[in-house]
Amino acid sequence: MAIVRNCADALYRSAVECCRQHDRAAKRSDVEEPELEHKHLDAICAMCDGSLAELAEAYSSAAAHVHPDRDEPWWHKANALWHASREYARRHAGCEALGKTLSARHSADKLAGMQMEYELEASALLALRHAADAYLKTRPGLT
Repeated sequence: MAIVRNCADALYRSAVECCRQHDRAAKRSDVEEPELEHKHLDAICAMCDGSLAELAEAYSSAAAHVHPDRDEPWWHKANALWHASREYARRHAGCEALGKTLSARHSADKLAGMQMEYELEASALLALRHAADAYLKTRPGLT
């Protein structure tokens, strides 16, 4: 169980950092700052997204055949965090793929679909933040 909890803790830290970096990038997205800064913010977000996906997979592997002897609150919140991480990764990958396939000319329907996908991604990021907050409540003092 200690290995699973350590993986869950790492997943938590990754989720928090992913949310923090995406918040940071969002605050800078409408500011006319040097393009180089935006490039680096995008790279940091991509690295955080990759880290989150890898740690979600590591948690999945560690927890796959483990069953707690007693009802552990952190276990349930860790599983919820894992689900939220996977959903965010799925939504983010969908937005990335959608962004690469669209041309410069968009129909109103395509733009509406694109907006919906980005809103679903934002919702998944918010759910990830809530799942991380809930996990932290079961692991006081975790940093």
